[in-house]
Amino acid sequence: MDIVKVFGNNLKKYRTSMGLSQEAFADKCGMHRTYISAIECYRRSISLENIQRIADALGIKTYKLFMEEDTDAKNN
Repeated sequence: MDIVKVFGNNLKKYRTSMGLSQEAFADKCGMHRTYISAIECYRRSISLENIQRIADALGIKTYKLFMEEDTDAKNN
């Protein structure tokens, strides 16, 4: 498991499910749009504080950002 990719994919999935652009989401959690973009493109590792800020802005429990999708379940 590549934790940076899992986190980036989950962030994008939850953010887009809320109908938020990177810019709107960045404003919501007090970060810059390019920082959110870098996370979603797997170019950035982030601090625990920022992970919590992102989870809070998404309204989800932090651990959900680290859950790898079960590809076998998707194929059945």
